[in-house]
Amino acid sequence: MSTSIERGKEVIRIEAEALEALASRIDENFAAAVDLIFNSTGRVIVTGMGKSGLVARKIVATMNSTGTAAVFLHPSDAVHGDLGMVRAEDVVICLSKSGDTEEIRQLVPMFR
Repeated sequence: MSTSIERGKEVIRIEAEALEALASRIDENFAAAVDLIFNSTGRVIVTGMGKSGLVARKIVATMNSTGTAAVFLHPSDAVHGDLGMVRAEDVVICLSKSGDTEEIRQLVPMFR
């Protein structure tokens, strides 16, 4: 039992350190992104492939539950016709762990 308690405390300590490190990375780019979403008259479109797509779906669910209209757009579906759902007033968030996901790279110029 005490081993589980100590392990739990260690996990929380590691997570707290990660959050502290993340806090130091919040800068004017973060503020600009928040302002863009807050001032948008459209929806937030979130896209990503694979695990990034799963994270994107969770972001969409959280945004919708807190009052920000959001939609998940699968990158493959977007390339094959669903891109028409994106409107000029929407804000798009593309997620990619590698930063080099082929489907995402195809979409970015289309969003511009």
